[in-house]
Amino acid sequence: MKKPLIIIVILALIGSFYYFGGEQFLNLNYIKSQLSILQGFYQDYPVKTSAVFFITYLLIAALSIPGALLATLLGGAIFGTLTGFFLVSFASSIGALVAFLVSRFLFRDWVSTRYASWFKTINDGITKEGAFYLFSLRLIPVFPFFAINMLMGLTKMKAFSFYWVSQVGMLLGTLAFVNVGTQLASINSLKGLLSAEFLLAFAIIGILPLVAKKIIDKMKANKIYKPFSKPKSFDRNLVVIGGGSAGLVSSYIAASIKAKVTLIEKHKMGGDCLNTGCVPSKAIIHQANERYHAELKYGKDNLPTVDFESTMKQVHTVITKIEPHDSIERYTNLGVDCITGEAKILDPYRVEVNGKILTTKNIIIATGARPFVPPIKGLDQIDYLTSDNLWEITTQPKKLLILGGGPIGCELAQSFSRLGSEVTQVEMAPRLMIREDDAVSSFVEAQFAKEGVIVKTDHKAVEFIKDGDKTSLNCDFNGEIVNIEFDQVLVAVGRVANVDGFGLEDIGVNLTDRRTVEVNAKLQTNFNNIYACGDVAGPFQFTHTAAHQAWYSSVNSLFADFKSFNVDYSVIPWATFTAPEVARVGLNEADAKQQGIDYELTKYG
Repeated sequence: MKKPLIIIVILALIGSFYYFGGEQFLNLNYIKSQLSILQGFYQDYPVKTSAVFFITYLLIAALSIPGALLATLLGGAIFGTLTGFFLVSFASSIGALVAFLVSRFLFRDWVSTRYASWFKTINDGITKEGAFYLFSLRLIPVFPFFAINMLMGLTKMKAFSFYWVSQVGMLLGTLAFVNVGTQLASINSLKGLLSAEFLLAFAIIGILPLVAKKIIDKMKANKIYKPFSKPKSFDRNLVVIGGGSAGLVSSYIAASIKAKVTLIEKHKMGGDCLNTGCVPSKAIIHQANERYHAELKYGKDNLPTVDFESTMKQVHTVITKIEPHDSIERYTNLGVDCITGEAKILDPYRVEVNGKILTTKNIIIATGARPFVPPIKGLDQIDYLTSDNLWEITTQPKKLLILGGGPIGCELAQSFSRLGSEVTQVEMAPRLMIREDDAVSSFVEAQFAKEGVIVKTDHKAVEFIKDGDKTSLNCDFNGEIVNIEFDQVLVAVGRVANVDGFGLEDIGVNLTDRRTVEVNAKLQTNFNNIYACGDVAGPFQFTHTAAHQAWYSSVNSLFADFKSFNVDYSVIPWATFTAPEVARVGLNEADAKQQGIDYELTKYG
């Protein structure tokens, strides 16, 4: 009931203002006709007059009633420059703060819910440089006073920051208008006062901080580059480090516009997707599904046992079939200079590989990610599997333990179960596929149970135990220790960006708390000629998102002097290839709830 009550109070105050003739003081001619009376009242009752003016001005500002300019002029006319400046400065700032808080209380939740993605971008900017831009707006009287108050109230700017920036930012304008108000009797029209020349002068003053910011940013950039000598000439336009999806697409785009581009890959072209991720996993999923449907049709007892070695050979056959698409030969023919070797970034302009130093105008980091191996006691005593080395085995695990309930763990748990392994899946979260909706997780878990996959959620891995030929895992389940025996374990608890060992830390490229390369909306690092894309940058670790980012990295690096683009994540699709498959684009119900966004949910059987 608080919001309706506040709205009623506001409307009542505004109505009272007009009912008791307050609008007369919004008329220049009326103010001039009453000026001598008001000046005489101030001479007789200075404190009372000052208090009434202060409260009236504060209410005008707080209620967003048009007339702040006239009230400011009146302050100069009645009280003189110094006192008028003091009264108007504090009354306007406090009134603005009240309007800011009222707008925040009444409207912010509704606006941030209805326009969540738009306001997230605004709030990110406000968090970084909100005070600076508010200061610039306060210097320019072109922008409506009340509109700034209300709009800032919708953001996450702190109230104290809003107050002091407003107080300081409006000092110059307040002083100018109060001083003009001392000559109110000679002013015939506000149009003359707010002439184009007058507003332009203030606009120039307001732009000065923006210009200063650009100069400071340039100085900061120069400071970062100061320790490094810039070559007089460059061998190439672009060096790309990493031959996965992000690196391949970056190189392809650069080569297509005839840029001189070098692609460095230390292991296998194609990266995770071709060699250890998308391609092999989908190949084994396909074979597992074929087996499952054959069993449904003919019965398990009427089929021969799975030839696992042949199954894995087929996986590698699929990889071999697709390899030419990502090969050195193909990209060389496209115009990319491909080098196999370990890259080392020496400085923002030089990359060393195989003992040779390459000079380049721009660098793109596309080094991808690797499976994260958690520091669980005893794990280092076991020959564990990850999504990297899983494809090297030729003997099917009889009892397979899968650690992790995310997309990789779920896809492989079901596939190995369908191929005949006894699969136990351990997840410390309360359900599988924690980023999906509850109903989705329940549906998948029910299907897994139907197929014989043993799912143990809320189980935290504590210690791996090796006793002769036997291996097992102790899990903590609500304070109780649960022991699970297994032949082989697959660790699938997430991935970590590859940021070590090739010079990032040596030259000072910033990393995030999640140990990914920190980039801005244009995918630049703190060095404006070094970009990052794909899994090494995040926030999504998908092959198609890596390719999506690669376009921005490549185009921005090559055309930054003319035009650059902010990367767009508004429509990101992803899929988990369990059966049933789980796929979505953008938000799901869980995301909407977490972000406080209103949504409609429709279900079809």
